[in-house]
Amino acid sequence: MSTTRDYYEILGVSKESTEAEIKKEYRKLAMKYHPDKNKEPGAEEKFKEISEAYAVLSDPEKREQYDRFGHAGIDSRYSQEDIFRNADFRGFEDLGDILGSIFGGGFGGFGGGFGGFGGQQQRRGPVRGSDLRYDLNITLEQAADGVETTINVPRAEICETCSGTGAKPGTTPKTCTNCHGTGQVTHARDTPFGRFMSTSTCNVCRGTGEIIEEHCPACRGTGKQKKVRKISVKVPKGADTGLRLKISGEGEQGSRGAPPGDLYVVLHVEPHRMFERAGDDILYELPLTFTQAALGGDVMVPTLHGNVKMNVKPGTQTHSILRLKGKGMPYLHGRGQGDQLVRVVVRTPTNLTDYQKNLLRKLDLPEEGGKSKNPKGGKGIFDKVKEAFDT
Repeated sequence: MSTTRDYYEILGVSKESTEAEIKKEYRKLAMKYHPDKNKEPGAEEKFKEISEAYAVLSDPEKREQYDRFGHAGIDSRYSQEDIFRNADFRGFEDLGDILGSIFGGGFGGFGGGFGGFGGQQQRRGPVRGSDLRYDLNITLEQAADGVETTINVPRAEICETCSGTGAKPGTTPKTCTNCHGTGQVTHARDTPFGRFMSTSTCNVCRGTGEIIEEHCPACRGTGKQKKVRKISVKVPKGADTGLRLKISGEGEQGSRGAPPGDLYVVLHVEPHRMFERAGDDILYELPLTFTQAALGGDVMVPTLHGNVKMNVKPGTQTHSILRLKGKGMPYLHGRGQGDQLVRVVVRTPTNLTDYQKNLLRKLDLPEEGGKSKNPKGGKGIFDKVKEAFDT
């Protein structure tokens, strides 16, 4: 590509800009740097740069690829010719001629598709296959331990009946008589400034340079068939929602011998009934009885890696956070693991019997000889426990 700068920055627009706003900014810049009007050094290169940016951002499909993968998504999928093909330059006829002369080919008034370079007519060459996306749901346990699974991916593959030619077996495609096999047609236009030549994609063969008289019955002349391919996916330990796994060469197959696209598997970790994830840590709520919280002791706590014994100190308050080192998620990039954070929730007893109520009332008696330590009438144990539960 002719530039590696951000296309949005080149046109001075944001990623949220509408198609109309992008077109408006492009017209303004194109007029400013039009080589016939701007003779400053670098004006022509600037004009090429803003035209390339507009060609990508004005095309919904190219813009989506650019937003997802940046220049890598454009460079790997489109040639310079493909970038300008089908770009919406309607209303820029005067710029179409100048761009055609700059790039050495033609743009067909910017509406008929980009022509060849160096004045040469070229038939449409190999086109790389499209990239595919597959959304894969996994459990939290699978994200923690890693998993290798098989997915079924529908994609276009070369037709086995016609070997991708699109022609009925026993027949061969014929050379297009409209473009004589070049895939493009040239138009001459006389203007007050002289004769201008423009090149556009042949509308008879659609740029292939060939006409299929008898279509393959299996693929109906497309050269490709939809099939479901079983593909193995290895999910690494510590994977999280949004992680994209690239599987090279498992996208749509290319045409005319071009390489296939890639498959991007996007992970989605399902919610868990007991645990909540916070980065590399795992959150868990541990219910305790009043007796367990007051007296302390060992309790069994479930983790992603099995039950473990945890010590609860006497007098542990509700909503206290206890930590189990190394019982969280494995680090995705590096050794080690996060922790499990255990939030204690003390359960207030309900439906007490009279006997149990009397036992609790005894906890509220003055502490020494029927006299409170606090001469002003401090709170007893029962009141303090009740306050803890209320908070």
